[in-house]
Amino acid sequence: MSANGTFEIVATDGEARRGRLTTAHGVVETPVFMPVGTQATVKTLEPRDLEGLGASIILSNTYHLLVRPGPEIIETCGGLHRFMGWNGPILTDSGGFQVFSLAKLRKMTDDGVAFNSHVDGRRLFLGPKESMGMQRVLGSDVAMCFDECPPYPCDPRYARRSVERTLQWARRCREEPRAEGQLVFGIDQGGDDAELRAYCARELAAMDFDGYAVGGVSVGEPEDVLVREMEYGVAALPREKPRYVMGLGDLWQICEGVERGVDMFDCVMPTRHARNGTAFTRDGPYPVKAGEYKADDRPIDPSCECYACRNFPRAYIRHLLNVGEILGVRLLTIHNIHTYLSFMKEMREAIAAGSFAAWKAEQRRRLRA
Repeated sequence: MSANGTFEIVATDGEARRGRLTTAHGVVETPVFMPVGTQATVKTLEPRDLEGLGASIILSNTYHLLVRPGPEIIETCGGLHRFMGWNGPILTDSGGFQVFSLAKLRKMTDDGVAFNSHVDGRRLFLGPKESMGMQRVLGSDVAMCFDECPPYPCDPRYARRSVERTLQWARRCREEPRAEGQLVFGIDQGGDDAELRAYCARELAAMDFDGYAVGGVSVGEPEDVLVREMEYGVAALPREKPRYVMGLGDLWQICEGVERGVDMFDCVMPTRHARNGTAFTRDGPYPVKAGEYKADDRPIDPSCECYACRNFPRAYIRHLLNVGEILGVRLLTIHNIHTYLSFMKEMREAIAAGSFAAWKAEQRRRLRA
């Protein structure tokens, strides 16, 4: 790690590790799940809700904050932490994935990507300099290198060009000025190609970033390919630095990642699915909006201790969701985030106790029955 922060591995169980990442805004115990606050908010939750749920770090989105409200307003307000009233660590993605998702609106060159705003169609440009500049204004604790996220499936020649471009951009990102105390993570790409993933990881490691991510996963590939990509990427990354798999939110897949030495995860699943009426439990998800729960007086999850489960029956939350009351989404979001964060806490405890393999086997029985 650079002088801006430290990462300490405090316990291991096989390849699974329990770690401690120190940032400018606090300490993050790993493995960790980061709730996603795309537009400077985790939807329907206040910062004090997140604190009460035990969130130690959240993720925000460089692309969306560039489009709205723009860097000038956030800078005027003193940076992203002050703008959104969150005093804990923040990781900002680089905008690379959003550029990937805007394929029909973009033109890519070796300098970056010109694209049309998804909001008003105005022409914008985002490259290594612009991405790092925006993240510097945001003042995030962890900034991600600007990268190219290839699609799945991907032609091998395109994958090779994509990796070379990602490495070229990583070198430029490495040289850009940072916000005070800001860490920078490189992103490994290479699709489902072990050799290409290893090559990209070795080149990034030589640049000595503060941490590393495995990118280009969870972009439509089947689960066996996803796990393989994760394994290929992690295997060649430095063991002493934090490792992050981007956009991975299935609880069982998180187990698979931790077993392979991954420390950090993020995904919109718990919040997006809450808006669609789906509850995540330790025994898998189910649709609270379904008719069978119309008169169900049980909590969302009888084994859960979150505020929603302690105070309200399924029937009430289903009613709120079906009549369009925002409280229903809020309560279900509280529950889903609690489920994820308590899952990660249990996982950390299992690693520290040397019982991760047995704990993971139990999760497989419950989540994949």
